[in-house]
Amino acid sequence: MPLAMNREVFITCAVTGSGSTQDRSPHVPRSPAQIAESAIDAARAGAAVVHCHVRDPETGAPSRRLDLYREVTERIREAEVDVVLNLTAGMGGDMVFGPTESPLPLKDEGTDMIGAAARVEHVAQCLPEICTLDCGTMNFAEADYVMTNTPGMLQAMGRMMTALGVKPEIEAFDTGHLWYAKQLVKDGVLDSPALVQLCMGVPWGAPDDLNTFMAMVNNVPDDWTFSAFALGRNQMGYVAASVLAGGNVRVGLEDNLWLDKGVLATNAQLVERAVTIIETMGARVIGPQEVRDKLGLVKRAPAAS
Repeated sequence: MPLAMNREVFITCAVTGSGSTQDRSPHVPRSPAQIAESAIDAARAGAAVVHCHVRDPETGAPSRRLDLYREVTERIREAEVDVVLNLTAGMGGDMVFGPTESPLPLKDEGTDMIGAAARVEHVAQCLPEICTLDCGTMNFAEADYVMTNTPGMLQAMGRMMTALGVKPEIEAFDTGHLWYAKQLVKDGVLDSPALVQLCMGVPWGAPDDLNTFMAMVNNVPDDWTFSAFALGRNQMGYVAASVLAGGNVRVGLEDNLWLDKGVLATNAQLVERAVTIIETMGARVIGPQEVRDKLGLVKRAPAAS
């Protein structure tokens, strides 16, 4: 795609994620009330979109409980501050293999494999404006863990999302994920133009060097909208890089816990830092209604229980 700096930028805040960060910072929200409050604070700071996972309120462990998603959704929608809601649909595709000489059966601890309809159930009930679609299978950080998203599973989930009128945000962790995302559009599973998040520096996907990033950007179709993020210390660097390359940005505690060396961040502080970078570059941070207009989103109330 032709490269031109984006002058109208939206910020996504990834509020909590599903990684093992709950005991590494007191600012990582656990309960639905904490997650919603942190999302609302991020919106006040300038985030037009909030991307939400849910966690067990007691342990902070990742969860797929529908009641937790519903509470987060309702709390955010009832807030005075407007924001576009983006719920993860990445849970339920986890496989943890046994030792290298006897990988089967899979380990019970950490393995969580469910069907396509179950992976999208909370999306159908809560009806966010956006939900994520992790567009490929990959080795994911730990030695024996595989993030599993087969072509068949992605086709089934993508068709469900499209039928629900919820816009998938394609999560591309490597160039092959973009290749398959374009196939999903070609096959009519996903609508065009699509929305894609370029996920940089996640082991063992695309590394967060600029050559790889530009290879990813150059594989995004011209009429698609993209955003990008990098993990940890490079989070703010990729705010600038994505804007320069024509994209939007994502920050938040899912991807990075630190504001400065030795200083733990809140979601609102990370959003504020991103706003400063974007505006200093001469671009404008756009709000949630402008994002809806740009992406053709529909804000709806959750389905009745």
